[in-house]
Amino acid sequence: MKLIKDEAIREAYSYDATGMRGLPEGVFFPKSVEEVKEAVLYCRSKDLKVVPRGGGTGFVGGSVPLKGSVVVSLEKMRNVLDVDDKNMVVVVEPGVITAELQRTVKKFGLMYPPDPSSLESCTIGGNVATNAGGPRAVKYGVTADYVKGLEVVLGTGEIYSNMARVKKKVVGLNITPVFVGSEGTLGIVTKVLLKLVPLPETASFMLVAFKKLEDAGDAISKVMSLSFSPSALEIMDITSIRCVRKYKSIDVPEWAEAVILVEVDGFEEGVKRQVDVLKGLFAEYKAEIMESEEEKVWAARRAISPSLMSIAPTKINEDVTVPVSRLADALKGYRTVSERYGIPIVCFGHAGDGNIHVNIMTDKDDPVMWEKALKATKEVFIITVALGGVLSGEHGIGLTKRPYLGLQVPSSHLDLYRRLKAAFDPDNIMNPGKKF
Repeated sequence: MKLIKDEAIREAYSYDATGMRGLPEGVFFPKSVEEVKEAVLYCRSKDLKVVPRGGGTGFVGGSVPLKGSVVVSLEKMRNVLDVDDKNMVVVVEPGVITAELQRTVKKFGLMYPPDPSSLESCTIGGNVATNAGGPRAVKYGVTADYVKGLEVVLGTGEIYSNMARVKKKVVGLNITPVFVGSEGTLGIVTKVLLKLVPLPETASFMLVAFKKLEDAGDAISKVMSLSFSPSALEIMDITSIRCVRKYKSIDVPEWAEAVILVEVDGFEEGVKRQVDVLKGLFAEYKAEIMESEEEKVWAARRAISPSLMSIAPTKINEDVTVPVSRLADALKGYRTVSERYGIPIVCFGHAGDGNIHVNIMTDKDDPVMWEKALKATKEVFIITVALGGVLSGEHGIGLTKRPYLGLQVPSSHLDLYRRLKAAFDPDNIMNPGKKF
C-alpha cells in the first residue's frame, strides 16, 4: 500500500464540514485490516500522526489533520460482510454509507435505526467515532446502542477484536464501548458488529405548528412523559422555518413561532391510539396539525442546515443536549443570547431527547461579528451546562469544542481520559489534539 502524496489529494482530505483545514503529509487508502495496521506501523516508524477519516461530514474538525499527520481514509473498506437475520446482527466495514446499510438490511425485514442527517454520505466508522444519533434516537437510541462488537487497530499497531454474536458476554473487560465516541483517538475501527431490529408494521406522521416557541418546548416535554415514545420528535424554530421555505417547499402558517415533527411507529392499532393521544395533547396548546406530505417535510428538515447560509456566510453549528424537561428554558435562553448580541441563532433538532442544534450565524471575515459569535457560543454552552446539559449530543468535541471543555469537564476527569488513552495509544499518534 502506497502513501499518496499528490498535492490535490492531500488538499481534498484536508478539511471536514466545518471548513477548517490542515494539510496532511499524505493519505493512505487501506482495503483491509492488515493494510490499516501497515499504515499505523508506518506512521509510528516515521514519527507521524494518524488521522482516521470516514465521510468527512463531521462538524467539529475531528478529521482535520494537524501538522505532521497522515490521513487514513477508510472509504475503500465499504463492504457489508454479513447480514445475519437469524441473530439479527450485521457485520460491516467502516466505510459503509449509513443509508446504504439501512437499504440493505431492509430487504431482510430489518432496520438499522440510527439516522444522522448526513446518512446519505456519512459512514458507519464515522458514526461509531462520534456516537452519531439522528431523529429516531428518541425511541431507538444512538449508535452506541447498536454496536455489539468491534475490530480495531490500536495506536500500537495491535488488533483488538470482540465480535462474538451473542446476547450476553462477560469475559475479560468489556472495552468495546470505550471506542464508541472516541473520535479516532484510541484506534481505527476496521469492522463493526451491529444489532438490528424488526421493521415496524406501520408509521404515522404529524407536522404541528405552535404560536409560541415556549409552548412547543413544553409540549415536547409532555409528549416524552407519555406511556409511549414517538419514533421521531423534531423541532424547528421560526428562523429555520423561514430559511427552509426558501430552500424547500413547506407549508407552515406565517404566525407559527415553532413547528414540531412527530412520528410514531409500531403495530397499526397501537399507532392509531398513539395519534389520538397526541392530537388531544396538542389541542391543549391550540396548536395546528397540518396536512403535509411526509417525505417533503423530512426533506425540508434535512435541508435546514444548508439553507442557513442564506442568513450569513459563516455558521457555528453546536449540538448541545439538555434534559427534556428544561428544553423550553434552553430555547428561551438561546433566544436571549441572540437578542443580546444582535446575531441570528437558529435552533432545530432532536427535541425528543433534548438534543438541539444551535446555529450561531456570523461572518468569520468580519472581526466584530466573529468576536460576538464566539462570545455568544460560550454563553450558549454556559446556559446549557447550567440547565444540567452537555456540550455535545452527537457531533463530538474534535477541535472546535475543545476550548470549552473546562465549562463541564473537571481537570481530574481529563487526566483520567488521558491515562486511558495512553493504554491504547502510548505514543499519542492517534488523532492527537482532538477530543481532550
